[in-house]
Amino acid sequence: MKTLLDIMRTLRAPDGCPWDQKQTHASLRPYLLEEAAEAVDAITSNDPDAMADELGDVLLQVAFHAVIGEEEGRFSYRDIETAIVDKLVRRHPHVFGETEVADADEVVANWQAIKAAERSSQGSSQQDVSPAERVSRSLPALLRAYELSEKLGWTSSASALSAKTLEVDVADTGGDARKRIGEMLLAVVDEARRLGVNPEIALREAADVRVGLSAVGADERG
Repeated sequence: MKTLLDIMRTLRAPDGCPWDQKQTHASLRPYLLEEAAEAVDAITSNDPDAMADELGDVLLQVAFHAVIGEEEGRFSYRDIETAIVDKLVRRHPHVFGETEVADADEVVANWQAIKAAERSSQGSSQQDVSPAERVSRSLPALLRAYELSEKLGWTSSASALSAKTLEVDVADTGGDARKRIGEMLLAVVDEARRLGVNPEIALREAADVRVGLSAVGADERG
């Protein structure tokens, strides 16, 4: 990691790369999203060379932000590393402490309880953040809607599509249920295309309406 950070510092130096020099935390946002998505694609392909390459690109984004933060005097790579190490130790008391758990579900429950306690200890500004605001607006629309639905306990009406299209046998599990849900989503996309509606934008707007955000407010938040 030291070598990577040194390379980034060289690229950002006055006699370095003009493109790298002008980047900011804000300007790098789309690259972080893109590299993360490409890493997911590589993992899906199960190609070890592609995985190593794409995860390296994600690590580059971490180094880039670390060096910019270092230049601004706001944070450094050491701060990033310390934050995640401390968090992992703190949220795994069943490994690094005396807590006992029965299974993975109990681990998740403990993790959520620890997160809630952390927010409470961080002061009123954190406590006032709603569950909806804790879901990143930069997530792809379908994933963001899923996270919002989970955190806010949404229930959706089946009136948007025919009962036949939406019907999923309660006996379906695993791949069968996943395949049926996939077919439903494709049906929605086909209908959106027929009507000339961008399904990504439509879902984002619907999610915003559900959590009480206006389209203007959503745009302003980026």
